[in-house]
Amino acid sequence: MTNPASSIRTTGGSSLGLVLALLSAASFGTSGAFASSLIEDGWSPALVVLIRISLGALILAVPSILSLRGQWSRLWSGRRSVVLYAVLAVGGAQVFYFHAVQRLSVGVALMIEYLGVVLVVLWMWLRHGRRPQRLTVLGSLLAVAGLALVLDLFGGIRIDPIGVLWGLGAAVGLAAYFLISAKVDDALPPVAMAGTGMAIGAVMLAVFGGIGVLPLRAGAVTVHLHGGAVAWWIPMLGLAVIAAAFAYAVGVMAARALGATMASFVGLTEVLFAVLFAWLLVDQLPTVIQLLGGLLIVGGVAVIRVDELRRSESFPQLTDEPSPLGPSLPERV
Repeated sequence: MTNPASSIRTTGGSSLGLVLALLSAASFGTSGAFASSLIEDGWSPALVVLIRISLGALILAVPSILSLRGQWSRLWSGRRSVVLYAVLAVGGAQVFYFHAVQRLSVGVALMIEYLGVVLVVLWMWLRHGRRPQRLTVLGSLLAVAGLALVLDLFGGIRIDPIGVLWGLGAAVGLAAYFLISAKVDDALPPVAMAGTGMAIGAVMLAVFGGIGVLPLRAGAVTVHLHGGAVAWWIPMLGLAVIAAAFAYAVGVMAARALGATMASFVGLTEVLFAVLFAWLLVDQLPTVIQLLGGLLIVGGVAVIRVDELRRSESFPQLTDEPSPLGPSLPERV
């Protein structure tokens, strides 16, 4: 029986996948502005993440149950992917990143985290023999150069070895997010994957917080957002609904439609959206250099997309990217 997720890649659904990937990136891009308003007013990063994914899991609880249609065995058979998704992609990536930001400038922390995109390419090459072609390498270089400009790495850089380690942990989590999300072999429905992943991630963080490994500290009841003072639950609700429930569910759909490699590079546009929302919500205007960097990122993604289309035309029968966590599928070379 053909998995519907895999057939998406052979029926023109990749265009829909691009739209979904951009929607997911835009949604994740709001997290920086929402979270910073809380963290700057005394909320600990771990507590912000815990409440974010707990509420996100509650929002997706009913849709997750309905999507399974009573087939609970699918949840058990996919337990390995779900647990890894929860630990690495949901809980780990966020906690590592927010701790990195406490020791590094935001630009450097994001740059290190987005090395996860490179890790995806390396994983597909070393684990599955999918060697990157010249256009993919060129697109990668353009996208990374653009990322450096958008993040303004040439101004106000702070380097801290511990912060770098936190950032590398976030990079592993980011790579795991795209690789696990792209898994289509006997995969859970995207909503169920996102919902159960956030639920397990929330339990994990609550346990670590309960034993004192992660500080769970609430801050001010009134925080600063969009140039004014708002109740703490407003940015928290934005984190839960937009940057968690919607972003994770749509992100899984996008990764299954595009494959891990392409989805990860489209995910770089999250940085562009983050700059845009920082402008709209916390009055941080983008510079000309950042706009130029944005054009380079878009250009890099476009080049990689051309390479993906060329390979699909050359090998139309090979449509599925191999699963990083399960039996190998026919490889999209």
